[in-house]
Amino acid sequence: MNFIKAIIKKLKLCVLYFVRIVFAKNHFKVSFFKKIKANLFGGYLADQYALYDFDHNDRREYLSEFDWYKSRYINEPFDFMLNNKVVCSLVLGQYVRVAKTFAVKNKKHITSEDDKITSYAEIIELLKRERSLIIKPFGKGKGIGVYLFRYENEKFYIGVNECSESDIISLLKKRDNWMLCEYIRQHQYLNDIFDKTANTIRMITLRDPKTQKIKIFFAVQRIGTSKTVPVDNGSEGALISKIDLETGELSEAKTLHNHNVYEIHPDTNAPIKGVVIPGWERIKEEILALANKVSFMNFVAWDILVTDDSICIIEANTSSGVNIIQLWGGQRNGELGDFYRYHKVIKK
Repeated sequence: MNFIKAIIKKLKLCVLYFVRIVFAKNHFKVSFFKKIKANLFGGYLADQYALYDFDHNDRREYLSEFDWYKSRYINEPFDFMLNNKVVCSLVLGQYVRVAKTFAVKNKKHITSEDDKITSYAEIIELLKRERSLIIKPFGKGKGIGVYLFRYENEKFYIGVNECSESDIISLLKKRDNWMLCEYIRQHQYLNDIFDKTANTIRMITLRDPKTQKIKIFFAVQRIGTSKTVPVDNGSEGALISKIDLETGELSEAKTLHNHNVYEIHPDTNAPIKGVVIPGWERIKEEILALANKVSFMNFVAWDILVTDDSICIIEANTSSGVNIIQLWGGQRNGELGDFYRYHKVIKK
């Protein structure tokens, strides 16, 4: 049985290699020769060749996209809990605030707690009461398939675009495997930077191979732009600012789609660099306590929305894309690389 599982895992990784690496959409202009070189020698994206400037930097200092995909199995056999956002929300909701799940659509059927919502008409009535709702796939990441529904002044909106009631129902009908969630109001410091997206902290906790204790390894503040509404995902081109783990201060922001550096937000001109996250020490304490509640997870990438009175866990992930970490330098010979080697994700 273990042999069969190992074969299935290798087949899945093989499929991912071709679908997500060889045939991946690129945002940088990279020659075909450099793309193939990046793909074949280590499993790098063509974008990573440009993003990490392999014309001048040694690729052996960096973790690749394929390394990231292999790291998804570090939490086995518990990784399924984080891979399914519905299950993850139910588990974590025992210990911390999470966005409430109002309804789930699975295999074309809408279900909810105590069957309070089972039809599209009831979802529309819920939207009128809540004013804002989030729909997202419960088994995908990178902000794919995420929509913000709004109802203001007796008008409906999908994101920033006005629409009809039937437009929302049509979108809900066309898609399957989604969850309908509460829209969480973020802290004012985030609205001051950019108020059109929920701007989350990606914080990574891992079990240190040396001490065998869970620690905070890395954190960034993700910030949406007018081009990424309604999401703040780096893969969609949002801004990424590194957080000083000691002070909670934001660095300049970068993006995965170009080499620009932003000390202020390109849409609002609000400062990014130098902003200090309110209640940073408390946030770290809460996340460490939470990570220890699910101590069977050796690695968790938490998506945290800071609110006026606390924090809300938007998602928790069993792995994290290496790009947002390596914008500030390669990690193959750093702490993350050592962690991957300990778990046999990479050999050298």
